[in-house]
Amino acid sequence: MKKTMILGLIAVASLTLGACGTKEKEANQNEQTAWEEIEDRGVLKVATSGTLYPSSYHEKETDKLTGYEVEVIREVADRLKVKIDFTEMGVDGMLTSVNSGAIDVAAMGIDRDGEDADKYNYTIPYKYSYGAMVVRKSDNSGIETLEDLKDKKAAGAATTSYMKVARHYEAKEVIYDNATNDQYLSDVANGRTDVILNDYYSQKLAVAALPEIPVKVHDIFYNPSETNYSMKKGNDELTEKINTALEEMISDGTLSELSKEFYDGEDVTEQIDYDFPVIELSE
Repeated sequence: MKKTMILGLIAVASLTLGACGTKEKEANQNEQTAWEEIEDRGVLKVATSGTLYPSSYHEKETDKLTGYEVEVIREVADRLKVKIDFTEMGVDGMLTSVNSGAIDVAAMGIDRDGEDADKYNYTIPYKYSYGAMVVRKSDNSGIETLEDLKDKKAAGAATTSYMKVARHYEAKEVIYDNATNDQYLSDVANGRTDVILNDYYSQKLAVAALPEIPVKVHDIFYNPSETNYSMKKGNDELTEKINTALEEMISDGTLSELSKEFYDGEDVTEQIDYDFPVIELSE
């Protein structure tokens, strides 16, 4: 009887270990699922704004979606031998869609110091920049130092690192959902808002592209930044694939060429030296 019981226990233990092994195998297979699904369907699903020149916008003549971040990820998809399907949305929508799996890649730099930073994987940077601000030409919107942001109306998306800077200096937040450059700039000019805190290169070119709107990029700079593509946490193989393609594009000069095409000859792929404040932001 005892021998029978021992054999029975061994059999149960073997079944349990077998089941655990199967579950472990399935779990390991699931780590590959995101990239395998992309390979199977032959399409990389990417979210981008479609409204912000020169990173992601529509050409006036053809309405074609283009821009620096758009053409970089197009080249990445081409090197990965998959097609690309863009969905245009605001920053907050991108975060939700990445987490739900509705999109594979968000073409934006999610704030790595934010409260939800650990929910995402990040590629290597495809752009280096720093913070700047757009103000009214006539009076600098009453801003001569970062401290002057207090009580000023700052326009932007709620979850960006730039809005965190505005919040840090007690500006009044005016939240936009994927607005176009002309709307952002016009609202500063007409006093609906006072300031836009955002990336220097993008703001410089947006202001230059709309010279009829009486705004300018102020000479107050802060926080160096990196822009990367973001994916759901755990999509490691997809992250590695995109990183490999980006590294190849850096080595063969493609990334630099695209930068100069969209940023008026500027190479935003090179890390910059800076001499301006780094603002420590708390949640």
